[in-house]
Amino acid sequence: MFRSLASVDYRIWFVGALISNIGAWMQATAQSWVVLTELTDNDALAVGITMALQFAPQLLLVPVTGLIADRFERRKILMVTQSALMVLGFALGALLILGHAELWHLYVFAGLLGIVNAIDMPARQTFVADLVSSSNMSNAVALNSASFNAARMIGPALAGLLIVLVGTGWVFVINAVTFIAVLVALAKLSGAKVRRMPRAPQERGAFVAGFRYAAGRPDLAVVFVMVFLIGAFGMNFPIFSSTMAVEFGRGAGEYGLLSSILAIGSLTGALLAAKRERARMRVIIAAVAFFGVAATVAAVMPTYWLFAASTVFIGFTIVTMLTTANGYVQTTTDPLLRGRVMAIYMAILSGGTPIGAPIVGAVANAWGPRWALGIAAAAAAVAALIGLGWLIVARGLRVVRHPAAGWMPRLALDYAEAPTAAIAVPLTRPVDVVKRQPAPHAAAAERPPVVPERAAGSTRPAPCPTAPAASGS
Repeated sequence: MFRSLASVDYRIWFVGALISNIGAWMQATAQSWVVLTELTDNDALAVGITMALQFAPQLLLVPVTGLIADRFERRKILMVTQSALMVLGFALGALLILGHAELWHLYVFAGLLGIVNAIDMPARQTFVADLVSSSNMSNAVALNSASFNAARMIGPALAGLLIVLVGTGWVFVINAVTFIAVLVALAKLSGAKVRRMPRAPQERGAFVAGFRYAAGRPDLAVVFVMVFLIGAFGMNFPIFSSTMAVEFGRGAGEYGLLSSILAIGSLTGALLAAKRERARMRVIIAAVAFFGVAATVAAVMPTYWLFAASTVFIGFTIVTMLTTANGYVQTTTDPLLRGRVMAIYMAILSGGTPIGAPIVGAVANAWGPRWALGIAAAAAAVAALIGLGWLIVARGLRVVRHPAAGWMPRLALDYAEAPTAAIAVPLTRPVDVVKRQPAPHAAAAERPPVVPERAAGSTRPAPCPTAPAASGS
């Protein structure tokens, strides 16, 4: 489950990112609460617009941001983006502390935050490929998600407490301070032997190469569609949590606690994903289906604490889906195109929010937050049916009798084709190695050259003895 932490470089990054993630969750909690209760009169639509402005740049800038992650050193990209995020946190925190913040300030802040995150996220998601071996990449992606969700358990609850004690402005300032941890981690990695993944060559069509690659992978297209539907209509947790907290007559502390309780399930889902050997399509589809069930159950909960308990299952299913989808995309994509394909993935995941968040916010305003959760459940049902349909039509999924079944009937799933694309590990070819003996006397030069024997089972002819030794990977 924790095998990637054997890498010293990954441990340094993991600790720094965990501290920064706690601050990021504190800021996200405070941002939604400021818009909902301090700058508006419980206007869920304003929260949705803020989220839309924050995530729209990831959709609009996807060709550029993916190419940046593939062409430049990712550690340096992260140094720049994390520094910019720290400055933004300080700036908005100062406005709130001084009492000068208005709603349009939050909109501008959300837009700038979205632009920086659009560049940061593809580089950050693929940076793990520079820190661990290819065989541990899926595990490292899952542990990144575990770090994110462990921070989700701490950050929102801490933010709710700090909002009550010192006010929302100081939450933004504290988040800005936490960026020092990740910047120190990145600085320490500058002297480490970080693996250098192949960089994208400068060639015509580089901007659209990721789109062409994804278009030729129907399995990726199905993952993207499911991720879009869940990202647009199902992952509006600030709207769900804040409006449900208000509906139950609760304050900032209970609102922050909802996000922390949801993170219990999220962390469990991420750790179980880390334990799996590899990411599989059927796990993504099953997680989407169960998310729809969990959202339906949450929508009908009659009390605050029952609703809070139901969010554990929402967190578990959504993070299982996201972690598995992220690992599937990264491990099955050509390393030269990984940054651009991940930029498409992150743009679809986050870019759906500008479409779905205002709709969900408007529904919560008009009919209440329970109907907003109903929209999330309906979107999950559609996404699961799309994924299941693809497995049936494209992969020949069918239910068969288990071959080991005895007198009691047992059923199993069978595929006409493998349900998961081959994991993209750079191929190597065997190379014959000639051991050269030192020839101290001239007579040694007259000896006939040694022809290397072929490896057992090899069908490749031995190289010509007069040919120069070949170099290979």
